[in-house]
Amino acid sequence: MRKRLGCLHAHYSNIAYIEQTFFHINHIELIHFVDPGLILQASNGDSDSGLAFKVKEQLEWMENCQIDAILITCTKYIALIEGASIKLSIPILKIDEPFFEAICKDEQPQTILFTNPGTVEGTMGRLQQYAIQHNKEIEVVAKVIDNTFELIMQGKQEAYKKTILQALNHLKEAQRQISVAQLSMVEAAQLFEKESGLTITHPLKSLVEFVIRSTELYSE
Repeated sequence: MRKRLGCLHAHYSNIAYIEQTFFHINHIELIHFVDPGLILQASNGDSDSGLAFKVKEQLEWMENCQIDAILITCTKYIALIEGASIKLSIPILKIDEPFFEAICKDEQPQTILFTNPGTVEGTMGRLQQYAIQHNKEIEVVAKVIDNTFELIMQGKQEAYKKTILQALNHLKEAQRQISVAQLSMVEAAQLFEKESGLTITHPLKSLVEFVIRSTELYSE
């Protein structure tokens, strides 16, 4: 039976990444929900408790839309609901969990790139918790590409991609494994991989396997 996966995004540009990733998975139907206003509110200094309540309302709304699981693609959304009392009748999947799994499998020093400084603390905190829970020792540092996230929020995708590519090229001689933490950074990371031959860890790698494994959506 075909299952419906509701995807909660902070920006419309993330829809294409998820659609491409699940393109050949015919037994999963994607239903997209987008709320860019929440990230704008976060950048304006609104309290995390108020924003977390908004995300909780959104998730409960999605639950009532006859879907079988929810995938949250925004790391800020994920950080906001950590510790919140959210109980749904369907699974809530977080896009950074398979990303953390990949990072924890790599024993060499790593740099994780961000464009949105508002996601760094929450993501790195969750990564450290994941490593402790799975008895992994990791050596990672976070680096923000300054003055970049506003480009994607303004719809300037080519300028956004170019800035990320510049940052990746600057870091490639550092002898560290490089990761990009946000879904909006994946296109630039994939292009860099083709141009340089280097491997960049990003949230879409192993995502389909993770979704199927976590929700048992796949059936022979």
